[in-house]
Amino acid sequence: MTDPVLEGLRAYIVGGAVRDELLGLPAGDRDWVVVGATPEAMTRRGFTPVGGDFPVFLHPGTHEEYALARTERKSGRGYKGFTFYTGSDVTLEDDLARRDLTVNAIARDADGRLIDPLGGVRDVHARVLRHVGDAFAEDPVRILRLARFAARFGDFSVAPETLALCRAMVEAGEADALVPERVWKELSRGLMAGHPARMMEVLEQAGALPRVLPGLHLDDRVKADLDEAARRGLPLAGRYALLCLDSPRRADLSARLRVPTECADHARLLPLVLEGLAALPAAGGDDADADARLALMERCDALRKPGRFLDLLRAADVRVAVDHAAWRAALDAIQGVDAGAIARQHTGDPTRIKQALRDARLRALRKA
Repeated sequence: MTDPVLEGLRAYIVGGAVRDELLGLPAGDRDWVVVGATPEAMTRRGFTPVGGDFPVFLHPGTHEEYALARTERKSGRGYKGFTFYTGSDVTLEDDLARRDLTVNAIARDADGRLIDPLGGVRDVHARVLRHVGDAFAEDPVRILRLARFAARFGDFSVAPETLALCRAMVEAGEADALVPERVWKELSRGLMAGHPARMMEVLEQAGALPRVLPGLHLDDRVKADLDEAARRGLPLAGRYALLCLDSPRRADLSARLRVPTECADHARLLPLVLEGLAALPAAGGDDADADARLALMERCDALRKPGRFLDLLRAADVRVAVDHAAWRAALDAIQGVDAGAIARQHTGDPTRIKQALRDARLRALRKA
């Protein structure tokens, strides 16, 4: 059925939706580019303007984003140093030429015909991530995006000339202009991809790792942990904690990136969990075992945040074998202790409440 809102409008699906269709991947959100229109004409058709630096509009029915075709010109340092031009004389080819990678610079028209002036289809079939042109070097975020796409598409290689360009950008100081919020946005998406270790490898190969993640200790073990975490479907906080696990300055890194509190807490607590697990007696069931288990749960505030504690155990299990059923039973046991009843038993001597409560939890753990 013809969409009357789009009738006579030169609109093209571009970018990731076209790429993923060629790869046989499930369809996600579609991005559209409109050629030859003006903001006023889009508004008359019923589109709602939502753009900031350049005109983007929401379709009145589907609410998909339609951006006017644009070109961009470097006007300053960093990823914000650009001016945009969205005149009605900007062509589709002009718009595609400003994009980052050839595989993201393919368009499809209303009849299903591919428009591919930059060889993106060829690179999709060859499984190659290749920069579109020299303008790639004007935006340091593209180094992060390249690394993230490498993590998402694990069987894609990075073109040697693209890596060389990234290294030149880093040497020129472009990566130093990246702000923490943008680094974290791309890093978090890369960590949640299927092959997060590849993001780290590409940043390392580009020379960008010490610039964007200063103090991070990265070796083969950390990379293996990240990919194992992805295989097991760990949440972001667990993957981030494993990334930082062997880095002594993990707290500084979390502060620098301004990571969410949950991620920072996991990075802080995972080493404590692993230390606590290592300290458990070889034979369980005795007083020493119960005391060590309770001490670990107390250090991790497991009673108030049981879900976080169980997630930390999942992350720890990437490094050492964890008996999850036993720990759930232990957590249930101490949660079953009636703290209120114990407090009432010692109303005459409140100083004894804390120790009495701990003793009760230890007894519960020995029975668990």
